[in-house]
Amino acid sequence: MSDTLSETKACDLLARIFRSRGYAIRRNVLFHEYGVEFHADGWDPKARVGFEFLTSEDDDHDDLSLEEYKTLSAAQQRGELSLFILDEVEPLSEADLVEMANDFLDETAAAKRTGRGATGAKKAKAKPQRSAAKKAARKKPVRRKAADKGATGKKTGRVKAAKTPTTRKRPAKKKRPTRG
Repeated sequence: MSDTLSETKACDLLARIFRSRGYAIRRNVLFHEYGVEFHADGWDPKARVGFEFLTSEDDDHDDLSLEEYKTLSAAQQRGELSLFILDEVEPLSEADLVEMANDFLDETAAAKRTGRGATGAKKAKAKPQRSAAKKAARKKPVRRKAADKGATGKKTGRVKAAKTPTTRKRPAKKKRPTRG
């Protein structure tokens, strides 16, 4: 028995998850914005949040071209919408789908709180290639935890011999004779 979800079951599950998070999801809605037109599997027009599961089962694999996907991603980066896009490149289990959807919705909620666009649009085979210069420009320095650096705080992982505290011995005080 296969652990893979059909598009119908996956979309039913996504609709339940989105609704449980407060979205008024409508099913099979014609989305026509930004010069992009396709039937979204689920869409809340007021919240501007939805999902699209691209599969060969429903012959909607080519609903979104790479350019249309980039257009929607740009709108999402600007915070104008949040669209969870899945492509059936690899089989997906129910548990995986639930986890991915909840991660997307958490990210969407965080983006709305901070006023930034969400970054959760996912289309596995449509990732644009970035030039090496753009990749280098986008890299941020990685902060490492002290536990990851080793005992010395150095990245080499060599452990430095522990220093024992040295104390300076003071000469013993001579007792003064008491007069008496």
